[in-house]
Amino acid sequence: MSIEVRPATVFDDVKTMVGPKNPGSNVCWCLSYRIPSKLNQSLQREERGKFVEKLVAEDPPPGVLAYDGGEVVGWAAVHPRADTSFATSRKIPHVDDSEVWSVWCIRVRPGHRGKGISHHLLRGAVELARSHGAPAIEGYPVDNRGSKVDLTMAYVGTRRLFEKAGFTKVAETTSVLNGFPRVLMRLNLDSA
Repeated sequence: MSIEVRPATVFDDVKTMVGPKNPGSNVCWCLSYRIPSKLNQSLQREERGKFVEKLVAEDPPPGVLAYDGGEVVGWAAVHPRADTSFATSRKIPHVDDSEVWSVWCIRVRPGHRGKGISHHLLRGAVELARSHGAPAIEGYPVDNRGSKVDLTMAYVGTRRLFEKAGFTKVAETTSVLNGFPRVLMRLNLDSA
């Protein structure tokens, strides 16, 4: 298995990872943290996909994709924190005024899980942030202390995943997901 991670610039591949099977479904499209709440709630069904298609055409794109050969197998959402709902979050603190990037969603397609693809995705997210001059990148994973995390809630990652990528815990949060506290993990890129 040779995993390659690339910026998410191919809309059909992003759609495979975060879009619905039924185009009329009202699913996240990984917009919940990316755009303001009012805009997120106003976008319905096909409008959501059209909005994501516009994001995919922007620089920087809305995330990175993992490929096994020519097949898309994973997604990670990453963008400057200032452009996300984390910029105004009451539950996820600001550590300082640094113009950090956030990585908040890591997804691996069924049939490809358990192969380390999430590690590749996190490294790819770090590289995208670094290539755009980010001084640091943050994630807000659950601190599950080895306990099983429900797959529907595993998208934020685990503290261990981020630690293996060189991130360190820099703050507690008041956010809880699936019964587990979330922690603020950061990797400084100017020295990493």
